[in-house]
Amino acid sequence: MSRRALYLSSSVLLALLLIASLAWWSWRPPEASSIVASKSPLVRTLQFSARVATLSRVDVGSTLTARVREVLVNEGAPVEVGDVLVRLESEELKAALAQAEANERQAQARLSGLRSTGRLAVQASVTQAESVLVAARAELQRTQDLVSRGFLSQSRLDEARRAVDVAQAQVSAARAQRDANADSGTDVAQAQAQLALASAARRSAQVRLKETDIAAPAKGKVLSRSVEPGQIVQPGRALLTLALSGPLQLVAQVDERYLEQLAPGQPAQVLADAYPAQAFQARVLSIAPVVDSQRGAIEVKFSLPAAAPDFLREDMTVSIEVETARREQALVVPVSALRSEANAEPTVWVERDGRVEERRVRLGLRTLAWAEVLEGLNEGDAVLFGPAPGPGARVRAVAGAPVASAQAPAREDAGAVMTNAVGR
Repeated sequence: MSRRALYLSSSVLLALLLIASLAWWSWRPPEASSIVASKSPLVRTLQFSARVATLSRVDVGSTLTARVREVLVNEGAPVEVGDVLVRLESEELKAALAQAEANERQAQARLSGLRSTGRLAVQASVTQAESVLVAARAELQRTQDLVSRGFLSQSRLDEARRAVDVAQAQVSAARAQRDANADSGTDVAQAQAQLALASAARRSAQVRLKETDIAAPAKGKVLSRSVEPGQIVQPGRALLTLALSGPLQLVAQVDERYLEQLAPGQPAQVLADAYPAQAFQARVLSIAPVVDSQRGAIEVKFSLPAAAPDFLREDMTVSIEVETARREQALVVPVSALRSEANAEPTVWVERDGRVEERRVRLGLRTLAWAEVLEGLNEGDAVLFGPAPGPGARVRAVAGAPVASAQAPAREDAGAVMTNAVGR
């Protein structure tokens, strides 16, 4: 065979190979990433920041306007109930107390006088007035006899009668004064009222003097101090802040979008930013009944175990991951495999016999990257995700991994994020 014939034969062969290759490539179905539907543990969590707080804290202030003489505690100091924290100047209040005590003694003396010597004097006045009345009546009788005999004039009789009237009035006045000095009399009642008023003033002065010593209302620890000796303090201003003794708790502000996922009793893992290697456990204690309308957040409190870490400090920032739901064995698919969720009927595309098949599924628990399939899918089905030809088209499933993995995303500024946990 000549060289020309060999060359032509080779060219024809190459052309046929090229045509065959193009035909094969045009017949070959397009590839699509897939994942095999399988059962695996599925955990949904929420992650957000919180702060450490005691069950209660109290601001301690003064009820008086006065100058501070002495501050007896510093920040961090433990205090017992009744311990004096701040002393105010008290000279003026001591003088007021002394005056109130003197007024009380005076009122007491007046009441005692009415009940003792006063009654004797009044009784003597009654006796004297009654004696004068008896004498005046006798004189009136003698005068009447003498006038009837003509020895005295009518004017003398009138004078005798007036004397009897005056004596009668004096007796009535003396008896009224005696009744007023009795235990139920008006003078005694008035004296008792004055004594009660003086006693109340004395007690008020004692209380005000006692308030110059600002004491701890309960056992706790001083968190902050904003007062110094020589400072003028006024009512309503906090001088010290105390954390009352009791178990610590965690307080978080969670985006209201995640309220439906939270419930008291849910377990949580806590990690302090300052101690990243010492994680510990907590539990949802309570959820506030109202939402902060300004921030769109709700307050969630967490209880700590009895043996809380010693490094926890008031207002320390910690990271919390709350387990909001768990499935020990769930048929899961990546969220990126969900094709349509219109009318609450999501669908997935499955490779079956080399073609794309659309299936409606019913979902259960969902995280950011994974979804539990309750109905419509079988374990072992090749579920397509990402770009793929439409239902009915030929396809070649290629095993791949979804972009969103089981790792938790970074924390968002919104205050809470939903994380994913598959196969934990």
